[in-house]
Amino acid sequence: MDTNKSVIVIGLVPELVDFTPFPGVTAEKVRAGISAEVAKLVTLGYAAESIFVDFGETAEAVLAGILAERSFACVCIGAGVRTAPPHFLLFERLINLVHVKAPQAKICFNTSPTDTADAVQRWI
Repeated sequence: MDTNKSVIVIGLVPELVDFTPFPGVTAEKVRAGISAEVAKLVTLGYAAESIFVDFGETAEAVLAGILAERSFACVCIGAGVRTAPPHFLLFERLINLVHVKAPQAKICFNTSPTDTADAVQRWI
């Protein structure tokens, strides 16, 4: 794997999220959007993958395990993790974990599942 173009996209397990405030958004649409963006990144030459974490029970352990297995040039943290006030502390914990376990990685943020490739391309 070309570690200069390796990317991990982190999002919340869509089935755990309450999409009531977002009419028309469903877990299936979020998964499909992220899958499409990861596929787009692969087509663009990136070694991209996504992971879904819970609200904090195992999120840090899951991410730490992946960051220990391989190196990433870029870590994208999804809007669902960082924009909802109830997830603020999870966002802080994940940012600090990336800072410690992958200090060489650029960090980027998408605004929806469908602009992940744009977020990554801003940095690598």
